[in-house]
Amino acid sequence: MPKPAFRSDESRLLACLAAGLLALAAAPPALALDEPPGEMAALKACEKRLCTMVLGKEPVGSDLACDVQKTWAKSSLEGGKSKGVSWSFGDARCSVDLRLQRKDIVAALTQPKHTVRVPAHEVNCILERDGEIKPVKARLAPKLTFKDGKADKVWINLENIEGPDDVKSTIWTAAQLEDKLGIFHRPMIKSINKFLYRQCAKRYGPDGEEAKADGGEKKTKVAADKHTKPTATDAPTKASTAGP
Repeated sequence: MPKPAFRSDESRLLACLAAGLLALAAAPPALALDEPPGEMAALKACEKRLCTMVLGKEPVGSDLACDVQKTWAKSSLEGGKSKGVSWSFGDARCSVDLRLQRKDIVAALTQPKHTVRVPAHEVNCILERDGEIKPVKARLAPKLTFKDGKADKVWINLENIEGPDDVKSTIWTAAQLEDKLGIFHRPMIKSINKFLYRQCAKRYGPDGEEAKADGGEKKTKVAADKHTKPTATDAPTKASTAGP
């Protein structure tokens, strides 16, 4: 959060900053919510904008603004089972209008210490429960502290949640266990730093996957143009030497 998978590191990062409280919980069986068209493209576009800021560290420019959603199969929500959080529902999908200030992103990566306070976001979700699709709305304001350019601590800061009582209880418990006891903390921090320092460069750096793909397309086009034979209309015509 299947079709082409948004890799776990990126989904955890965006989950942490946006709709991640559901990714902290656990889950058991069947895909009731199919990934809708355009979801992956929007996530990748947001990822690229964020990675461009991370790699360039330019203090001047537009802020990060992404209207994204992520669909999770319940099998991918099982991570909390071993930590005492049981997800007894089905698939889930959350959408969020994510906003982050560029200056916060750059400061987090360049200052000895910096705290990123993500503005409170409304996260709108739907999930499969007892064969029905139920709406869930949450308000959260994540906070991340950085030391020497790397994520050091993270808080979900779930402020409010609306939905079926059993769903609210599960999500609230997961969020509180994380913020107070840090039961998911180490893998979240590891994923965030891996994304910032490895995945962004791997995909969007000067020698990254996207640059190589663009270079390959250009080389193929040049080679094709080079070997294209001139058409009859392109061939030079000789002036006639015949008399009238």
